[in-house]
Amino acid sequence: MLSPEELERYARHIVMREIGGPGQAALKAARVLVVGAGGLGSPALLYLAAAGVGTVGIVDDDAVALSNLQRQIIHPTVAVGRPKVASAAEALASLNPEVTVRSHAERLDASNALALLGDYDVIADGSDNFATRYLVSDACFLAKKPLVTGALGVFDGTLTTIRAHEKNAQGELNPTYRCLFPEPPPPGTVPTCAEAGVLGALAGVVGSLMALEVIRAVVGFGESLVGRLLMIDARSMRFETLDYQRDPSNPLNGDQATIKDLSIYR
Repeated sequence: MLSPEELERYARHIVMREIGGPGQAALKAARVLVVGAGGLGSPALLYLAAAGVGTVGIVDDDAVALSNLQRQIIHPTVAVGRPKVASAAEALASLNPEVTVRSHAERLDASNALALLGDYDVIADGSDNFATRYLVSDACFLAKKPLVTGALGVFDGTLTTIRAHEKNAQGELNPTYRCLFPEPPPPGTVPTCAEAGVLGALAGVVGSLMALEVIRAVVGFGESLVGRLLMIDARSMRFETLDYQRDPSNPLNGDQATIKDLSIYR
């Protein structure tokens, strides 16, 4: 049930035919884990809390740095030096006290990934490195959790939704992250954010779209990005979508799957 205060807070959702009272109640009951409280996680967390997601988890082992603040808008200047999960939790509590925030001040790795993911309904990955993206995507498949994953370049961003543990309308298994990117790039070939920079507002765009995909996953309206990669070019302000399919040779849900646990990460 939604309280009178919640009915007023979410009134602009409730009047929407695609969400309404049942959709808002589903959001209230949902548990969403956001991996990373950085450039992508910041706007995603703010919009998920504002939307009324009942339980929002944050996993991050980093502390706020001054150089983060150009794009990590959930953190104020006074939070520099503090754990990101603590700073983000305070911001969400201030924005929407109706939301339960769970802070996981640890690095997500093979030893804790399945336990962390197991407590949530949808995972949003805003991590900034390939190793974590592959780990999260593999763990979501093993835990049978839907995953919304985004990534940033200097002037470009990408976003997709992974539901590789489920089948599509044709009865075929959905593609995995490894169907889209079979192997991570060789070390050193992709510059880090610190080396190449990133456009701050672009992180806001992609992170907000991540929140939209999570809300869609909970409520169920429209067409999701399962099997589709959204690509954003901020230089030309161009949005394109690339369709991709399951690779029968992928090691997760392929015909001869080899990944049965997370031991490859240990």
